[in-house]
Amino acid sequence: MAKSRRSRGGPEPVTQTVDGGLAELRPDRDRPRGWTLLLDGAPQSHVDLDEPARLDFSYQRRLGHVADLAGPPGAPLRVVHLGGGALTLARYVAATRPRSTQQVVELDAPLVEFVRRQLPWDGGWRIRVRGGDARAGLAKLQDGWADLVIADVFAGARTPAHLTSAEFVTEVRRVLRPGGSYAANLTDGPPLRFLRGQIATVRTAFPEVCLAAEPAVLRGKRFGNAVLLASDTALPLAELTRRCATDPQTARVEHGRALQDFTAGAAPVTDATAVASPAPPARTFD
Repeated sequence: MAKSRRSRGGPEPVTQTVDGGLAELRPDRDRPRGWTLLLDGAPQSHVDLDEPARLDFSYQRRLGHVADLAGPPGAPLRVVHLGGGALTLARYVAATRPRSTQQVVELDAPLVEFVRRQLPWDGGWRIRVRGGDARAGLAKLQDGWADLVIADVFAGARTPAHLTSAEFVTEVRRVLRPGGSYAANLTDGPPLRFLRGQIATVRTAFPEVCLAAEPAVLRGKRFGNAVLLASDTALPLAELTRRCATDPQTARVEHGRALQDFTAGAAPVTDATAVASPAPPARTFD
């Protein structure tokens, strides 16, 4: 059962216990219908019901750039979202690319119902939410169905191991049409062992790969998000680089030889060797 607690001079935060822990929707003091979703105190996503095309979190803004560049401006896409959260990216695609068809796979059914009840989305949007494990949901999709697959899956602030392997990435490639794109939100900190392994792993299935992250994260100075983008065709590197460089929280895009040097000879991960992404350091979300 959802519970509310009073917020000064505005909407009240709403909390509910879900499979992944304590979910909280915290009102945005600067936007009348803006909300941040937190799980066990860790911020997951932000939604503005009045402006679904507004992306507040920096990593989601980078994923928004990927969606913008995944096809001709405004043209509908077929998108698979592995991990639902508050459906921020699905709302964004629906608002910026009308008539898009989207499938969201989210393991935490109580979280989906909590979000659906508190932050309902437009019934006319072609968004289908499936319950279940992300990899199992991906396996049910037909070959070549998607223009874009976005992986943003966390369990206890860590990406599950079975979503980090070469076998998983091969399944992603199967679901994508020729020329389609795969984008993954990853988190890591020094010494960036996990992130380097993920680059090597994605390269086993995709010839074109780039990485977008804040310079401090790429230098191994702090823990943070990185968006990994891959395709079987040339990536929109110039425009993605320009957009990331002009964001409020600027990011750098690494590709080619610079990305190869960054990977530093890391080996691809398989189902037999995969581990979950590292846990964030204490007080990361304070």
